[in-house]
Amino acid sequence: MSATEQTEARPRGTRLPRRARRNQLLGAAQEVFVAQGYHAAAMDDIADRAGVSKPVLYQHFPGKLELYLALLDQHCESLVRAVRQALAATSDNKQRIAATMDAYFSYVEHEGGAFRLVFESDLTNEPSVRERVDQVALDCAKLVSPLIAEDADLPEDQAMLLAVSLCGMAQITARHWLSSGQQIPGDVARTLTAGLAWRGIAGFPIQPAQQH
Repeated sequence: MSATEQTEARPRGTRLPRRARRNQLLGAAQEVFVAQGYHAAAMDDIADRAGVSKPVLYQHFPGKLELYLALLDQHCESLVRAVRQALAATSDNKQRIAATMDAYFSYVEHEGGAFRLVFESDLTNEPSVRERVDQVALDCAKLVSPLIAEDADLPEDQAMLLAVSLCGMAQITARHWLSSGQQIPGDVARTLTAGLAWRGIAGFPIQPAQQH
């Protein structure tokens, strides 16, 4: 469910099932946090955006930090899931690289600005936020690392280093592409980035059975 669907305008007093209300509040919070940043956002703003009273908002989230962390958890999980699905979609490692790049570009392009909470948070001095931001990068790299180790015949620690580098390149490039106004068509940007990544990974010693 998209943030727009979650935060579809509802008159105050409309009763929703608890899960639907929580999703609505998270969608409203996403819009406010993305637009204003954590520090400038107020619970009043989020309640107004969701069309609920502050007491209703506090019934679901005891404070602004807890709301922010719930939203951050949701979108960190979304990125990890997208990378996992990309890697599972094919057994061809060249196509896996392309699919992984596409996962990052799509995440940045279609998540309603949620990537800013994950990659550009103004609250990274808060340990609970920093932990989540670091963990999502590590989790994505852990998905990629075994494939690099197998295909390039590298030790686990070296494969992990390359996986971190590859995922970092994907998210930084996708963010640059978006912030530069998408002047390069998305499919071209994805192809260019995937080509660079594949040429780099393919340059390592590859086991005969895994050559492409």
